Amino acid sequence: MTVELHRLANGVRVVTEHMPGLQSASLGIWIAAGGRHERAEQNGIAHFLEHMAFKGTGTRSALQIAEAIEDVGGYINAYTSREMTTFYARVLAEHTDLALDVLSDIVLNPAFDSGEIEIERHVILQEIGQVLDTPDDIIFDWLQETAFPDQPLGRPILGPASRVERFGRKDLSGFVGERYLPGNLIIAAAGAVDHDAIVRATEARFAHLSPGPVAEAEPGRFLGGETRVEKGLEQAHVALAFESPEYRDDAVYSAQAFSIAMGGGMSSRLFQEAREKRGLCYTIFAQASPYSDSGLLTIYAGTSGEETPELLALTVDELRRSVDDLSEAEVARARSQLKAGLLMGLEQPASRAERLAKLLSIWDRVPLIEETIEKVDSVSVQSVREVAGDLVSAGAGALALYGPVAAAPTVQEVTDKLAA
Repeated sequence: MTVELHRLANGVRVVTEHMPGLQSASLGIWIAAGGRHERAEQNGIAHFLEHMAFKGTGTRSALQIAEAIEDVGGYINAYTSREMTTFYARVLAEHTDLALDVLSDIVLNPAFDSGEIEIERHVILQEIGQVLDTPDDIIFDWLQETAFPDQPLGRPILGPASRVERFGRKDLSGFVGERYLPGNLIIAAAGAVDHDAIVRATEARFAHLSPGPVAEAEPGRFLGGETRVEKGLEQAHVALAFESPEYRDDAVYSAQAFSIAMGGGMSSRLFQEAREKRGLCYTIFAQASPYSDSGLLTIYAGTSGEETPELLALTVDELRRSVDDLSEAEVARARSQLKAGLLMGLEQPASRAERLAKLLSIWDRVPLIEETIEKVDSVSVQSVREVAGDLVSAGAGALALYGPVAAAPTVQEVTDKLAA
C-alpha cells in the first residue's frame, strides 16, 4: 500500500492510499473547522453547517444529493468534532469522481435556503434536547466544559439552544468564509483509488479557491473544577478527568496504554475491582482523548447514589497504586490492544482515509504505519507509570456528577486524596 501526497498551489492538500484487492473507495473532505475554532457567539455553528451541507446546493436539492450517491449504491455522511468537520462518502471505484463532485458541491456551494435553515434549526434543537435527556451523553459535555472552562475547547459541539435559535444565513456564510479556506482543507481517499485521478479531480474543483490567512485555534488550557447536578435519576453518573498528553507528544501512546490498563476492557483494573469484585457498577471505563495541544484521560462510571463515595475512593486508590505496581503483563496487554485496534481498523478504507487526514493535519505528513507501531512497541512499564505519576501528582482534576450525587466527594477531596 502506497501513501501519496500532493499540495495544490493554493494550499489544498490531497492524500491517498491505494489498497490492492478492493472494489470500493472511501474519500472525504476534512476541514479544520471544528467546535474549538468557533468564537463564543458562534458556538454550535460548525455543527449547524454540517447539517446544512446536505440541505441543497446551487445545483442540487437535498433529495438530489442523497440520490446521486445512493443511486450508485454508495453512502454519504458527515460529522463534527472539536477540531474538524468532515464530509465523506464510500462508493464503488468507478464512482469516485461522482462522490468527490457531490462532496465538493455541498462544501463549496451550499444554498443556505432560509426555509431549510429553519427546518434544520428545529432538528438540531431536538438533537440538543435528546442529549440533555441522556445522562451518559450530557455528562461528557459537562466534563469537557469543566476541564476547559470559558474557552473554545470546552464548549459543546452542538452549542447552546440559545445560540442555535439565532443563527442565520449571514452567520453560516461568515463562518465558511473564515474557516473553509484552502489551507484548512484536506481531501483524503483510500481503497481502490488512483492518486493522479484524485488530484486532477481536486484541481478541477478546488484550484480556483483563493488562499487566505489560517487563524490558529485558541490554545486549550486544562483548569479543572467540578460540575454537580443533583437530580432524581436511577443512577449517579460520574465522570472524572485529568490532563493527558497531546497528539505530538510521544507520551500519548503511554497515556493510551494507561487508559486501557485502567479501564479499557473486562480485564482492566477498574472493571475487575469495581464491577467484578464489588458489584459497584454495570458500566465503567477509561479513555485517553488527545487534542492538538492538550488531552484528557477520562474515567466514567454509573452507580447508585449511595455508592458514589466508595466508587470514587476505589478509583483513586487504583490510580495511586498504578504508579508503583502496574505490571509488565498489564502493559503488554494494553500494547497488544492498542496495536490490534490500530491494525484491525486499517483493514477498512474509511479508517485508512480518516487516518491519512488526521495525521496530515497533525504532522503535515503521513508517518508510516511501521513508525506508529514502533512507538506503540516502545511503551514500557516505566513510561506508563510515569504517565500515572504525572496524573496523580498534577493536583488538578475535572469532575462531573449527575443524578443522586449529594453524597459524592468534591473534586478537591478527590485530588487531595490522590496527592496524599
